[in-house]
Amino acid sequence: MSSSWQNIWTIVKRELSAYFYTPVAYVFIVIFLLMTGFFTFMLGGFFERGEASLTSFFMWHPWLYLFLVPAAGMRLWSEERRLHTMELLLTMPVTAWQAIVGKFLASWLFLILALVLTFPIFLTVCYLGDADVTATFAGYLGSVLLSGGYLAVTCFTSAVTRNQVISFILSVVTCFFLILAGWEPVTDLLVRWAPDWFVGLVASFSVMPHFIGFQRGVIDLRDLVFFASLMVFPLFCTGVIIRNLRAG
Repeated sequence: MSSSWQNIWTIVKRELSAYFYTPVAYVFIVIFLLMTGFFTFMLGGFFERGEASLTSFFMWHPWLYLFLVPAAGMRLWSEERRLHTMELLLTMPVTAWQAIVGKFLASWLFLILALVLTFPIFLTVCYLGDADVTATFAGYLGSVLLSGGYLAVTCFTSAVTRNQVISFILSVVTCFFLILAGWEPVTDLLVRWAPDWFVGLVASFSVMPHFIGFQRGVIDLRDLVFFASLMVFPLFCTGVIIRNLRAG
């Protein structure tokens, strides 16, 4: 293993341990599991659908992640800035991008762990009928990528401010825009005063068309590229901010 990945892995272990030092991580996971179960079986009409699929499970993820992912990631850099430990971290033999990637991967692994713990829902579907394993895998993959995209946005907003509440609000608003950007009422409103190219540009930022593809069991390269871009660009912007803080 190269020294770069050793540094990243060290930060990953440090950040993952920080999640479980307090009961916050356990409370987060319990709330996530309870909410996914409630939305799937109570509001999602799981039994009314009469089909062995996780459609009613995945359809709520963009909205669940809208609040839960910013709550999990708002402390990434805000806490470092508030406690003035960022200077200590960046004086260690690690580069800014190693610190960013390490923190991002640690939080992403934590979110993936919470998602993996929803496996009883999948077992329930398998028990009630012949579940489509391929479509389920695609849905989980889409959910993992969606959480990563939201988390990258939260990583950026966390670097912008040392206040966790402000970071949370900024990330929720940004992720909410990513949901509504391609929503038909929004595009219809924009068409009234904006040129078509601008409406198309705004709609292209929407995560919903790409996530719906995964829900249907389709793994499209364009969707993979979209979510990869959604993660890379905010992390790049985070790197710019961190380097400026380091230089200052």
